[in-house]
Amino acid sequence: MGRPRKALLDRARIGATALELVDEKGDFSVPEVARRLGVQTASVYHHVDGRAGVIELLRERVTDAIDPGTLEGVPWDTALERWARSYRAAFAAHPRTIPMLMTAPIRAPRVLAQYETVAGLLLAAGFDPALVLPVITGLDNIVLGSALDMSAPDTMWDVSGGTEAPRLAAAQAATGAARADRAFDLTLAAFLEHCRELLRGSPGHAP
Repeated sequence: MGRPRKALLDRARIGATALELVDEKGDFSVPEVARRLGVQTASVYHHVDGRAGVIELLRERVTDAIDPGTLEGVPWDTALERWARSYRAAFAAHPRTIPMLMTAPIRAPRVLAQYETVAGLLLAAGFDPALVLPVITGLDNIVLGSALDMSAPDTMWDVSGGTEAPRLAAAQAATGAARADRAFDLTLAAFLEHCRELLRGSPGHAP
């Protein structure tokens, strides 16, 4: 029996196709995914649990670019910094996925595994358990906000239309095209320093 002309439908192809649609127009529908794959919508539903299932495939596709090795073999704060930079790069490549993924519960096992590792690092360092999710969420907010910022125009404050804002214009000119990277570095450094202060005040931290 000869090979089929088209590759068999699978979750990887569904996720890749949905990501193409989101990169192009900021959203997708399951029927659109099916049409692009040349199959019936019902065939997609055989592989995923509706739109929510496709969103988790999207999440896996994007986060597969995050290097989990950044979390290994170094102190917790170095690990978080390295992970945050890899995380930011992965989402900067697909910024239109961010609003969708930030408002959907995380269910993808591979993604949960990375968060489990981060939670373990923080607990092992001595963070109060009540601080673990606020720290993780704060880091998410910094990373994803910055990833969106990387897709913004270099000149975010348009002061060329007669608006009197000489100090803002001078600051923008002095910063140049590195604004998003410098803002991320500044915010991440301040966040990590605050986390170190929180750790020093946690009951389980050894002085």
